[in-house]
Amino acid sequence: MKMWSGRFREPLDATFDGWQRSFRFDWRLIPYEVVASKAHAGALAELHVLTEDELHSICAGLDGILADFESGGPAREKHPDAEDVHHFVELELKSRIGTTALKLHTGRSRNEQIATDLRLYVRDSIATLQTDLLLWMQAFLVQAKAADEAAMPAYTHMQRAEPVLIAHWLLAYVSMLQRDTTRLADCAKRLNVCPLGSGAVAGATLPLNRATIAHQLGFDEPTANSLDATSDRDFALEYLQTLAQMALHISRFAEEITLYATAEFGFVDLPEAFSTGSSAMPQKKNPDLSELARAKSGRIIAASHTVELQLKGLPLAYNKDMQETQEAIFAATEEMHALLSLLGRFTHALHFRTDKMLAACTSGFLNAMAAATYLVHKGVAFRTAHEIIGNAVRDCLGKGCELNGLTLEELRKFSPAFEQDFFAAITLEATLDCHDVIGGTARSRVRKDLAMAELRASQWMESEASRRASNPHAESYRNEAAIASRGGKHAGP
Repeated sequence: MKMWSGRFREPLDATFDGWQRSFRFDWRLIPYEVVASKAHAGALAELHVLTEDELHSICAGLDGILADFESGGPAREKHPDAEDVHHFVELELKSRIGTTALKLHTGRSRNEQIATDLRLYVRDSIATLQTDLLLWMQAFLVQAKAADEAAMPAYTHMQRAEPVLIAHWLLAYVSMLQRDTTRLADCAKRLNVCPLGSGAVAGATLPLNRATIAHQLGFDEPTANSLDATSDRDFALEYLQTLAQMALHISRFAEEITLYATAEFGFVDLPEAFSTGSSAMPQKKNPDLSELARAKSGRIIAASHTVELQLKGLPLAYNKDMQETQEAIFAATEEMHALLSLLGRFTHALHFRTDKMLAACTSGFLNAMAAATYLVHKGVAFRTAHEIIGNAVRDCLGKGCELNGLTLEELRKFSPAFEQDFFAAITLEATLDCHDVIGGTARSRVRKDLAMAELRASQWMESEASRRASNPHAESYRNEAAIASRGGKHAGP
């Protein structure tokens, strides 16, 4: 029986009926539907709409539904008529406790239920993805520490520019992941208001204690406007836009690793555990992980655009169009969780060819900027110094040598400012250390930056553990099955 069929005289077209259902994908919301329903049941008991026995029966039945979900069930075939996750839970609850289950929907609407379930899902997913990001960040930090003072070329316009420490390059990605972590935290803060009690559009018809419901579910407060609460998907769009930004960072990293693993660069040896071969060419080791990460990032970015287009132009309040936002949210979340889980292990397993990187740093005039800076310290205007070193580079190209291959006498043809100390000023170490500013690649600066990044990552991990311990309400619906629904063992009903 439909939840809404009372006023209809004709049955739904069978094809349309199957097509319009959402339970084939919103089954992922079962744990959130359960905890939100328990909170609503408690509010009904406060108003004496439910007796204590009825409240106990409903909560026990809901706990059983959650337990089934955590164990890998229930099967969708158990209730083939279920339209959506709300209908499924009602049908399943009725099968367990009888007609008392029908009282649970008193004073609420599916419009507020889905708005609440999605907020719980996104908030939970944010916590999971923040942990994923921190684990990937730690992999970068481990590699940065192991690289020590080894150097590599940095590029602009895909041309060798100046040498940097490998650790400095790795810390660039740590900076990106730090921003991603804070964006997720900002999103979690803004979404943490509770729509329950908003009714279908105008607010609940019972004097529900919305503040208590919000507190029980770990929300900061109830939503302020019923029209907005039931139709707001800003939180979902902001979340997906944050995931899109994360995907951009993933794709940039994947692109660099793919390039650096080529024979033309030779900077990285791909871990065999994350590579495949060619069915035709026996010698090949292909960068499948980085290539697929680059491609799958596009799907996550597309999810953000999909929801933007679905929400564009919708009048207040709830519209069925909003059902279509869910698949994009679920797919992007599951893809991102899977990606980050792999990228952490992949990054740990990377092996950098420091010999190749060193050779690339010591040829091609990557110390030209340091050479010009040397002249600046001798009192030469930078624009003049730039031209002098450019002329010296041109001379070196004709002679087939680097700047340190010129004699002092040859250098003085370009400027009398050159002294014997010039050669010490353009060594690799000096070239690195002349960038001795906050955020620069000087060896002492990178050591400090690495230590600070390690401390920050450790503090974030401690903060996350403390937050979880201090918020048992949030932990009531964070469970293994919820995580599994994002790419793990649970294959759906």
